[in-house]
Amino acid sequence: MRTFYYVHTGHRIGLDRFRRAAAILSTLQNEDITLLTSDYRIAQVARDFGIEKSVGIDVVRNIPQISHNGDKLIFDSSEANPIMLDDMRTYFSKFIRISDDINDIKAQKEFLISPYLEGEGICNAVAVSDAFFGDFEKDVELTYFFGDDDYEKDLEKHFDFIEDLNPHLQLGFYYFLDYEDMLKEKFKNSFEFEEYEAMIQRSKILLTASPQAVLDSLASGGRPVYFQREDYPRDFVPFFETLNVPILKNYDKNHLSVILETINDRKYEKIEQNSNKIAQFIKDSLNL
Repeated sequence: MRTFYYVHTGHRIGLDRFRRAAAILSTLQNEDITLLTSDYRIAQVARDFGIEKSVGIDVVRNIPQISHNGDKLIFDSSEANPIMLDDMRTYFSKFIRISDDINDIKAQKEFLISPYLEGEGICNAVAVSDAFFGDFEKDVELTYFFGDDDYEKDLEKHFDFIEDLNPHLQLGFYYFLDYEDMLKEKFKNSFEFEEYEAMIQRSKILLTASPQAVLDSLASGGRPVYFQREDYPRDFVPFFETLNVPILKNYDKNHLSVILETINDRKYEKIEQNSNKIAQFIKDSLNL
């Protein structure tokens, strides 16, 4: 009986779920868990994130080709329809689902990790790596992280949104090579993909469309500003509102200016260091 952890990743999806998985798996290093990703490329570099076993499986329907009936699964994706989810709950002996949907409901024969829901069989928490909790020297005034994916090159289309701010730029994982080279020329200072952790730790203000980056920044003592991309789900907006994280839409430069002018007066809520809580929930739920 084996344990798998599936995350939806890709050049139109980004790596938020993967970064969350890396945070969770870092607390479960003594457990034999294989990460499954829907992209072969990130599976190949997962070891750089401390993940010992990772396999790219292309699409969610290929999970049964890797696993066997009776195995255990942690599932972080919105790809599956209700019928597919019911099949998974039957196929796997233990099934944990990670959800960001405020309107979600826990089903029978599953366990749930959610920032919104509470109750039996539910872990009310968000996952942030322990590496981001601490006192860090914030020597970068402002960093812009559009996300790990930009297939349509929307960052380039909206340079005017942040051009006057002279921010550092965090480069994403799925950027085209010529696009990345152009961005490096456009921005005086930039962080490589591999420098994400240092970027979070060093940035005073982080303007980002990545929900996971918002949480990581907040944990590190930064002041994140969440930019809602048109192609990203809005699941985290209600949660960020409870944390008093400013939220931007539609590349609104005037609203951004107001936020930045008053950001030092904003009282962000702290997020809990939940790594041990989530790890224990997973161990108890999966009988590890």
